[in-house]
Amino acid sequence: MKQKKLGRTSSQRRALLRGLVTSLVIHGKIETTEAKAKAVKPIADKLVTLGKRGDLHARRQAAAYLLQPEAVKKLFEDVAPKYVDRNGGYTRVLKTGFRRGDSASMAIVEWV
Repeated sequence: MKQKKLGRTSSQRRALLRGLVTSLVIHGKIETTEAKAKAVKPIADKLVTLGKRGDLHARRQAAAYLLQPEAVKKLFEDVAPKYVDRNGGYTRVLKTGFRRGDSASMAIVEWV
């Protein structure tokens, strides 16, 4: 299996991941469950690679995935230029413990 199903249909899973990645780009750090964090990491890394390319086609591909236009702008102007000299590994997942309500393992996803 290429990715975890996260207990959702494919359209629900795509919408969830799009929202999480958009929040990560805008806020720089998000806290979510560990499984969702591990699913978000490769997608965010691919979007930074698009931002490093910086051409019009890459911008349109990123805009097709991200939910807000200001996220696209921030990705191409703020986030991607920081990683020009880095080859991959733009995000880190830090485990933070367990959620109080259901003891789900929580993690923080942030830019390196």
